[in-house]
Amino acid sequence: MEEGQSLDPYKHLKVVLNHDGTFTRLRVDPPISPASDPNLPISVLTKDITISQELNVYVRIFLPRKALDNPSPKLPLILYFHGGGFILFSAASSMFHDFCINMADDVHVIVASLEYRLAPEHRLPAAYEDAMQALHWIQTNQDDWLSQYADYSCCFLMGNSAGANIAYHAGLRAAAEPDRLQPLKIRGMILVQPFVGGMQRCGSELRLVNDPVLPLCVSDLMWELSLPVGSDRDHEYCSPTVGREDDDQKMKVGKMRLLGWRVMVIGCEGDPLVDRQREMVTWMEENGVRVDGSFEPGFNHGVELRSPLKQKELFSKIKTFVCSLLSSAKTN
Repeated sequence: MEEGQSLDPYKHLKVVLNHDGTFTRLRVDPPISPASDPNLPISVLTKDITISQELNVYVRIFLPRKALDNPSPKLPLILYFHGGGFILFSAASSMFHDFCINMADDVHVIVASLEYRLAPEHRLPAAYEDAMQALHWIQTNQDDWLSQYADYSCCFLMGNSAGANIAYHAGLRAAAEPDRLQPLKIRGMILVQPFVGGMQRCGSELRLVNDPVLPLCVSDLMWELSLPVGSDRDHEYCSPTVGREDDDQKMKVGKMRLLGWRVMVIGCEGDPLVDRQREMVTWMEENGVRVDGSFEPGFNHGVELRSPLKQKELFSKIKTFVCSLLSSAKTN
C-alpha cells in the first residue's frame, strides 16, 4: 500500500457511494450563488440560459456592465468549465461564480460558464459531449448578450483542474470540426492546473502523496468514479500522453497547430499533478502546438480559488494572453 492510502477519500470529499450505486454528496460548502439582479449596482451582470432541460445543462453568462455603455469593439468570449474532479460542484457554486465575475471584470471578457453533467451518474465522455453541445448552442443561439457583445471570432476554452481537462478534450473535438462551428472561431485554450493522471506514478505524485488539498488516493477515487466503467488511469481521458506514439493521437493534437491555436498552461510546484502537466505541455509542443507554460514554486492545487492575490496574478496572465491573440488576429 502506498503511503497516505490510509486516508478515506470518501470522507475527504464528503461523499457516500450507496449500496444501490447511487451517489450522495454531503458537502454544504461552498454555497450556491444565484444569477444576479440586473437592477443592482454591480460591475458584472449574470444570467442562466438552459441548453438542455432534459440533461439539466445550462450556461451562466457573465457580462461586464461596461459593455452595455460601450458595445464596440465586442468582447472576447471564454467558455469556462469548473473544477471538482468531474464529480463535485456546479457553475452556480459560489467559488466558481465569484471567480468568473472577477475574471469578466478584470480581463474584460464575456464568460459563459457551463453546468455540465457530473460523474459517476454521467461518466466521461458526458462532460466533453456537454462542452461540444455548448459550443454548438453558442454558435446558433440568439441570446442578446452574446449576439450583441461577444466577439465570436475570438473565443477561448478554459477550465480549472477537471475543467481544464474538459477544455482540452473539447478542444480536440472542436479542432476536428472547425467549419461546423462557424462563425465561432476558437483562438486557444487556457488550462489552469489541468487534472491529468496515469497508472505509473510520477515524481510529483510520490513526493506529494499526502498533499492536504489533493492526496493521491483522492485523485485516484475521482478517476475511478469518472472514467468509463472498466477503464484504468491509462485511458486517454486521464492521460493525454498515453498515445504519444499513436499517429491518430498525434493528428488530433496537430490539428490545433494547423488552426493556429495557442495554449496557456498554468501550474505550480506544490501540486501533485505538476509533473503530469509538464508532460502534457511537452506532448503538445512535440506536435507543433505553441504552448505558454508557467509553473511557479510552492502553492497547492486550486490556489487561484482560495487566494485573491494569486487570482489577480492569474487574471493578469490571462489578459496578456488574450490581448496578444487579439492583436495577432487583427494583423492576420
